[in-house]
Amino acid sequence: MTVVSVPELRNKFSRAARLGPAFAALFLVFALSNSVGSLSKPPPDPRAMMMVQEGQLALSRGDTDGAIDAFEAALALDPGFDEAFVALADATRAQGLTGKSIDYYRRVLEGDPRHFGALAGEGQALAQKGALAKARRNLAVLQSLCGANCPETVGLRMAINAGPSASLAAEDAGAAPLSN
Repeated sequence: MTVVSVPELRNKFSRAARLGPAFAALFLVFALSNSVGSLSKPPPDPRAMMMVQEGQLALSRGDTDGAIDAFEAALALDPGFDEAFVALADATRAQGLTGKSIDYYRRVLEGDPRHFGALAGEGQALAQKGALAKARRNLAVLQSLCGANCPETVGLRMAINAGPSASLAAEDAGAAPLSN
């Protein structure tokens, strides 16, 4: 049996007293970060949902400007409504603004990297721009998340197989320097 002297015990106690609050704070940070991460998003504003439906109806009629206005109004009502961002991205992609649509898709993916619609839409926009390798990465992620036959995966696969859009090819041909 070893005998511990009083100064040695006092030294161990003071070390524990100094480190105890730091360990308690560290434990609290980890406990709070885990509980905050598990919180779900609040349900979207019903008015924003109505505006998204109006926008989708306008988009189905071919009125992309009206659709974009409705989607932007939905985002004014509920700035965190992911489906409004995805719909806005789809509408801007329909206008040929693939770069802008990619920004909207990525905004959704920052908050939810597993959002099927944003992954598929971003992949389709990338395929339209000719970034097929990046589009294939999105396809691989989608296949691992929802399978090979989910609608988002099928749509992205078709967009990749179609390659860059015809309008993009025409723009590239027009941008070539003229010969003398």
